[in-house]
Amino acid sequence: MTVWFVILVPLVIMFFALGMERVESRLKHVAVQENEVEEFLEQAQPNEVRALYGHGIGRALELFRLRRLGGRAARLRARRVRS
Repeated sequence: MTVWFVILVPLVIMFFALGMERVESRLKHVAVQENEVEEFLEQAQPNEVRALYGHGIGRALELFRLRRLGGRAARLRARRVRS
């Protein structure tokens, strides 16, 4: 009985660790990056902070990215018009 316990426990732990590694690798792609949060906290506008409070970091970062992309898109349009 003890022999089975000595063999089985390390195998169970090893397979559990391998499974958790797969879960972690999938979550890395979905999770919010640290530098995005820092940038958000430094440059957030009041409506984005309200979204953070009411809907969470996902929605707040979405509004923040849209605002940043909107500004870039407007600058690109202005350059095209000048050309």
